Amino acid sequence: MIKGQDIEERLIDFGVRIIKLCEQLPRSYAGQHFATQLLRSGTAPAAHYAEARGAESVKDFVHKLKIGLKELNESHVWLKMIGRSDLLSEGRLQEIVQECEELSRIINASITTAKKRL
Repeated sequence: MIKGQDIEERLIDFGVRIIKLCEQLPRSYAGQHFATQLLRSGTAPAAHYAEARGAESVKDFVHKLKIGLKELNESHVWLKMIGRSDLLSEGRLQEIVQECEELSRIINASITTAKKRL
């Protein structure tokens, strides 16, 4: 079983990878638009997860996890659009897209487990 601290570290690492990826995007209008959107959505899940770990109730915990999951889902869409628009090659994005999908599954499983405690 993955522990909370391990998930938080993976989310932080994901955020750092997003930051580095955004720095590689072209300085064009589209590149900067994607960078701004992805930077926001890709770094937020770690903060939401940290907040969830300090939640005051199970309901609050689930709510904060759901917000983080929405940010991961949004990041997934931005990453796919970046690849399809050829701003970065889909090959370069493959690993980070896979990590995004895996983190989404982990957070979703945590939400499902926590809901059983309500």
